[in-house]
Amino acid sequence: MPTLDSEISQFCSYLEIERNVSPHTMEAYRRDLCQLAAFVRQERGNDSGAADLDHLLLRRYLAQLGKSNAKSSIGRKLAAIRSFFKFLLRRGAVTKNPAELIATPKKGSRLPFHLDIDQATALMEAPMEEQKHELRDRAILETLYSCGLRVSELTGLDVGDMDLAGGMVRVMGKGGKARIVPVGSRAVAAVTEYVAERVNSADHDALFLNTRGKRINRRSVARIIDTHVQRLASYKNISPHTLRHTFATHMLEGGADLRAIQELLGHASLSTTQKYTHVGIDRLMEVYDKAHPKAHTKTEG
Repeated sequence: MPTLDSEISQFCSYLEIERNVSPHTMEAYRRDLCQLAAFVRQERGNDSGAADLDHLLLRRYLAQLGKSNAKSSIGRKLAAIRSFFKFLLRRGAVTKNPAELIATPKKGSRLPFHLDIDQATALMEAPMEEQKHELRDRAILETLYSCGLRVSELTGLDVGDMDLAGGMVRVMGKGGKARIVPVGSRAVAAVTEYVAERVNSADHDALFLNTRGKRINRRSVARIIDTHVQRLASYKNISPHTLRHTFATHMLEGGADLRAIQELLGHASLSTTQKYTHVGIDRLMEVYDKAHPKAHTKTEG
């Protein structure tokens, strides 16, 4: 009888070879399922397989997770377990999916954090001339904010993907789906200046390079942002994804159509993009309250 660990390995091989998911996604699935396997070993021993799991055991597992995890994290782990059992059902390794009997925890309606225009401008201007990698850092910040890219999309850019003359960039998004995104003039100028001074690279295709001349990775981009955020005392917890949220929010506030923002962000579903409408409505209400003469009803005495 196969063990849970071996079944997880089979599932991850399926994701990598047949589904062609990104390494980041596959590692997230593996991590979540291995966490489940560790719990099962404590409860049932080392020889348990997926067929030994039932919805009561899964409920105990999720209850334990609830002590130290946000509802969004628990929901993601539950989704991984459901996908795992669907895979096993198709292979005939199990006869039921116990995760289907468990409701996904309801998440709060927390809005994505974003910078206002002044804050975004200050961050773009944070790299200083005396800094060794000032041109690269400025080009990275401007590209993230101008195009609303995921950090994995930014790090995956090749020199040939950026059409500086046309102000466009070809982006490889989730699931290997390519899209074309406009690049603003400030970002074009920053990337042009960076490319002109770009060092000889061990990775000749990569657009953005680390200090060793190789393709930059996600962690390095996060550190670059942290470095420049530290110089701006009023900022906290700014990540590469914050600039993506900022791009979407500023586009919406500037009058962009929600469908257009969906295309620019590379969202498969409009519902994913709609979270930004809440930010936009808050802003519209603020403008309305300040500008409309009948926004505040006066009490007649």
